[in-house]
Amino acid sequence: MSPQSASIDPADVERFERLSERWWDPRGPMRPLHQINPLRLRFVEEQLAGQGADLAGLRVLDIGCGGGLFSEALARAGAEVTGVDPSPGVIDIATRHAAEGGLSIDYRARTAEDLAASGAQFDVVCAMEVLEHVVDMPTFVAVACSMVKPGGWFFAATLNRTLKSFALAIVGAEYVLGWVPRGTHQWEKFITPIELEDAIEDAGLAAQARAGVVFQPLRNRWSVSRDTDINYMMAARRH
Repeated sequence: MSPQSASIDPADVERFERLSERWWDPRGPMRPLHQINPLRLRFVEEQLAGQGADLAGLRVLDIGCGGGLFSEALARAGAEVTGVDPSPGVIDIATRHAAEGGLSIDYRARTAEDLAASGAQFDVVCAMEVLEHVVDMPTFVAVACSMVKPGGWFFAATLNRTLKSFALAIVGAEYVLGWVPRGTHQWEKFITPIELEDAIEDAGLAAQARAGVVFQPLRNRWSVSRDTDINYMMAARRH
């Protein structure tokens, strides 16, 4: 049985558990994550670089790490990575794939709440494409941010709750284009940038930057944009 917490939606955990064996298939149901992964890493690196830092040697937590796409990117950039996910199946996939690639990543089938209760602290905490799947976003953000060390960073990537995101992220991506399995997202659980910024500031951090992520159909690629109407990333720091 998967670990339980106030932030976990059991249906989502089961859904991603079923997809675990296809996590590393770049043409499979995780294809969009494969495509935007370099943009997520670049966003993190650019924010750190603005403060004269980089990922090398930093302790980084990847919450909701799934099969390890972002965790591996962070590790290859030199970070000491801990990846947590409530799904034992995807953690098994992540562990095996990292071992095959010669990467040392500390994967754990645990909830964020469980890890926070242990007193764990990190230089960087990431929650990428996770917030739109939790039950209580503000509580989840508070737990995640509680593990950010003084001077450390919190990074999130999620979906905005707009009519455009309903049309493109759900109707388009799930029902027309088939990019992701139907039922992957619930529009009412999408989060506006203001809602996320409020939750971050309530948790004691200060939002530093945000950027949109858009799909360019004519070029068949994703890019960073000022348009945050559908996908966006946010960086925050504890001073």
